[in-house]
Amino acid sequence: MTTDQIMAWLDWVIIVAYLSFMIYDGIRMTKHSKSVEGYFLANKSLPWWAVGLSVMATQLSAITLVGTTGQAYSDGMRFLQFYFGLPLAMIVLCLTVVKYFHNANVYTAYEYLERRFDVKVRALTSFCFLISRGLALGVVIAAPSIVLSLVLGWNLTITIFAIGLSTTVYTMFGGVQAVTWTDVKQMFVIFFGLFVCIAVIVSYFPSGVGITDGLQLAGAVNKLTTVDFKFDPNEQYTFWSGLIGGMFLAMAYFGCDQTQVQRFLTAKSVDEGRTSLLMSAFLKIPMQFFILLIGIMVFVFYQFQKPPMIFINQDAERAAQTQEYKGVEAKYNTAFENRKQSALEFLQTDSPEAKQKYAESQKSFEASRKEAVDLVKKQNTSFNDVNYVFPTFVLQNMPIGVIGLIIAAIFAAAMSTISAELNALATATTIDFYKRLFNQEGTDTQYLKVGKFATFGWGVFGCIVAMFSVELGSLIEVINKFGSFFYGSLLGVFALAFLFPRAKARGAFFGILVGITTVALLNNYTKIAFLWFNVIGCLVTITAGLLISLTVKNEQAPNHQN
Repeated sequence: MTTDQIMAWLDWVIIVAYLSFMIYDGIRMTKHSKSVEGYFLANKSLPWWAVGLSVMATQLSAITLVGTTGQAYSDGMRFLQFYFGLPLAMIVLCLTVVKYFHNANVYTAYEYLERRFDVKVRALTSFCFLISRGLALGVVIAAPSIVLSLVLGWNLTITIFAIGLSTTVYTMFGGVQAVTWTDVKQMFVIFFGLFVCIAVIVSYFPSGVGITDGLQLAGAVNKLTTVDFKFDPNEQYTFWSGLIGGMFLAMAYFGCDQTQVQRFLTAKSVDEGRTSLLMSAFLKIPMQFFILLIGIMVFVFYQFQKPPMIFINQDAERAAQTQEYKGVEAKYNTAFENRKQSALEFLQTDSPEAKQKYAESQKSFEASRKEAVDLVKKQNTSFNDVNYVFPTFVLQNMPIGVIGLIIAAIFAAAMSTISAELNALATATTIDFYKRLFNQEGTDTQYLKVGKFATFGWGVFGCIVAMFSVELGSLIEVINKFGSFFYGSLLGVFALAFLFPRAKARGAFFGILVGITTVALLNNYTKIAFLWFNVIGCLVTITAGLLISLTVKNEQAPNHQN
């Protein structure tokens, strides 16, 4: 047996053992999910630390590991600004919605809106959640599918269904108990894999080049620029879009999205639910910083080892058949060697002249890389390989066993998010639609059966969406764009419920439609960055809802104190 074969076997043993244990462990939780409350809310029995880890695991999807590292490689640390509003949002939510939802004894966030307004508002908001989160589920499934398709050489569609449906199995049978406790285990796998990854990357730097040197190189070409105070609504990531738009997005996601609301509804008490959110509030930014740092370290690694000109093998092979390819490749090779020499000179002398020369060589390298990308786009107009940077790096450069560990970490991140989203989608489908509209006097057995069928159905839907989402660009941006079309308007209707006693059901119903329509028009006809959609959608929904409520004379807004 060759060394390559031993490496392949060891990596596969790690991956298969991990996946098998997670599926077994999830199905094992079936014994805790015999009732509706047990299946959907874990009988409100979970400790705050488990809920907190589950909240973080739900966010820390394979998109984060694959998309964010690729984002940092190509665009630097600017993406961190996206999370600046998160701590403020969590504090607001801890003081408001956690108590409201817990004391209302609801299964879904939208169930509360019927008590405040009417069943039409509940159904509409739940439907908006199902559409937005169903689309997001497809993006979450796409990220690990990219990795496994690279490893196996499988058709991407087959890979998508293999990953999506395997996670669907244990979520169907185990319910939220399975989701939460597998999330806890998966978080430890993820963090261990990340620490090993960054240690291996640094060990591959040339002799005499350490982390500090790597950061110096990244800083010289503005990869470490984290804060941009320029106020430009068309700029995607700035301090203001992150602080304001990011706060509105986080309030909507954690306060109005059933995926997250269901997490803190499983906590033992209001205080434990609050603590679980605060845990995420103060750990999320450091965690995201560390993941972005891995992308930066991959960038530094490729200053000394030539990166692939194109990170998707199939597209690279097709481009190689063209007449222009050799000329483009020659320019690329020359640009890389020049950049490598300039980087070493800069580290040795640390002079302004050497820094300027290195920065110019980086621009030349990026220009040669763009020529290669443009060549590929002649054959594939939707080409974008940012999501392939990190998995390609892992497969081509990591040593024996580490490949399997990191891929297992990527799967852990994917499965935790997929299972949470499937469970939340099934909960909303069963409670907000089947139970409320079709069978109010049903038995637990009937509701559990519908919940399991809904889990399977959403799993299939997510796989179908995943087939189209892989070519939409950076997956971390795609998933947040999907959410931003709806989140601001959802936040607006909950604001009407909590803050405006005179808001009426008709105002809430049509207000959310006006908000979503406004965001759709802005997306199609302006260049406003998607983070601002959350602010605009919320404010438009509130304004339209209050104005429309003024036209209602006979409707009495119910008391929503809990």
